[in-house]
Amino acid sequence: MGEAREVMDRLTDAVTTHTDMKVVGELYAEDAVAFTSDEGELRGRDSIVEYWRTMTEAVPGAAFEVLHSYEAGDTAIDEGVFHGRNTGPLELPNGETLPPTQKEVRIRGVDIATVKDGRIVDYRLYFDEMDFLGQLGLLPDEPF
Repeated sequence: MGEAREVMDRLTDAVTTHTDMKVVGELYAEDAVAFTSDEGELRGRDSIVEYWRTMTEAVPGAAFEVLHSYEAGDTAIDEGVFHGRNTGPLELPNGETLPPTQKEVRIRGVDIATVKDGRIVDYRLYFDEMDFLGQLGLLPDEPF
């Protein structure tokens, strides 16, 4: 197992099984850049840690079931299913906060982390945001 794989596994653990934002912060470079399906581009460790904080508060105790795990050089890639119950408020990109729905979610996604000197410098998280919002019951009943 290489450095990228180890760092990605530690990130997954710190976001799900043993939620710890201090560890999450230690895993990202200060000037790291992240891209997520729901927030777009995030610049800097603090904004990335804040993203994970809001997700772990919205779905505390979530788990990540790895379906495929890869490492190529300085990059680790995971495909898996994030699952848990929305029991905390959900902060939206526009600053609004939605109350917990108490609904279970199962979202398939892909994480890609590029690591240099033991820290993530580039991170990408892809998932179907409409599927996520639909499972939370936050989409209109009528098709668009």
